[in-house]
Amino acid sequence: MKKTPFCATSEQDQKAMFETLGIADFDDLFAAIPDDLQCGGLNIPEGLSEMEMMQHIRKIASKNTTNLVNFCGAGFYDHYIPAAVDALSSRGEFYTAYTPYQPEASQGTLQAAFEYQTAICRLTDMEVANASLFDGGTALIEGIMMALRQTRRNKVLVDEGVSPIYRKMLRCYTQNLSVDYQEIPLSGDGVADRGAHLEALDDSVGAVVLQNPNFFGCLDNLTDLIEKIHEVKALAIMSAYPMALSHVETPGAMGADIVTGEGQSLGLPLNFGGPYLGFMATKKEFVRKMPGRIVGETCDAAGRRGYVLTLQAREQHIRREKAMSNICSNVQLCALRAIIYLSLVGREGFLEVGRDCMDRASYAYQKIIAIDGVEPAFNRRFFNEFAVRLPKNATEVVSALVDQGIAAGFPVGRYYEGMENVLLLAFTEKRTKEEIDILVAKLESAISHA
Repeated sequence: MKKTPFCATSEQDQKAMFETLGIADFDDLFAAIPDDLQCGGLNIPEGLSEMEMMQHIRKIASKNTTNLVNFCGAGFYDHYIPAAVDALSSRGEFYTAYTPYQPEASQGTLQAAFEYQTAICRLTDMEVANASLFDGGTALIEGIMMALRQTRRNKVLVDEGVSPIYRKMLRCYTQNLSVDYQEIPLSGDGVADRGAHLEALDDSVGAVVLQNPNFFGCLDNLTDLIEKIHEVKALAIMSAYPMALSHVETPGAMGADIVTGEGQSLGLPLNFGGPYLGFMATKKEFVRKMPGRIVGETCDAAGRRGYVLTLQAREQHIRREKAMSNICSNVQLCALRAIIYLSLVGREGFLEVGRDCMDRASYAYQKIIAIDGVEPAFNRRFFNEFAVRLPKNATEVVSALVDQGIAAGFPVGRYYEGMENVLLLAFTEKRTKEEIDILVAKLESAISHA
């Protein structure tokens, strides 16, 4: 029987396909899609030369406002990145490296991942970390699924102080899974409501998700709540801001079982939303339920130090039904930037960056709450981020200051009902006293013109 080449679809082939599918023509394939949602055609312009294309792209890019003085935070922060981070991470041997399937040919990549894991363990005060995940939000959902696998329960409690961006992701991920998802409202002083959590805690709960500092920048020692979580044999998951761990009580010291977070502040630019870096650390007893991959240090037959993938709980490496997650890769280059950053600043430098952030935030806080009509949203300690209540809509104030070259913060009302006047501001080591004074003056002017 003569076969028609795959690349040549004849009218006879089309007719046979249509008969098999029970349709008259290609249009019938899309009949279920409403007409107003169908594409009437592709408006593809003629090709451009390299010079014309670059001119066109630069013209489009110029529409972005990239020179704002940035006081936004909400989980993503404008920290200084040493030039050496870009220089080292862009070297070909790192930049082109992907999955280290062959350890004998991937020792540099594997050692970088091992050192990254070590740094994450030291930051979080946990026993083991994996070789990175996609971002803070997906790392958190992986932490939840890990906890539910460990406890063999399907209920998760999520504190409302956890980033609303992450909570939106969690609701999306869990809506079609057999996961009983419940959010616990904050207390009136902006931290985890112990009474509400204790009321919801029972032996059906497998995981409780907390965040410190929470979305509003409020600091809280969660040791007492984590002890109660452990009493019902549930696991405590904590989302953490790594830069805050320079001075804030560690999740491990509070008794957390799983720690996740966004590593963007460790040498990654904001870059219009990514790529970012999710980190995860846990206790050694839970390592078999951990997703992704773990790099370990070993010795070869000659006694020489070497690095290997010690644990690979991915569907590419083990039987699919045994896999801990459908994660297909990590973000090795982003993790590499994190360990380069941490190595460059060192322990003392990391502490100094943290002190600078706190000093600037404290100075700004005193200045801002002195503005007539402005008051703290919550009377809590903070690291480098805090929320204030304005006498007018926060979105309007932010829009007015953007026109004056300042990204004045994050309008909380975007995610929290009844908080339309609340503004969340963050301060990093990059913000100078002069910039803060200008922010205060322009903020006061914008408010006074209500």
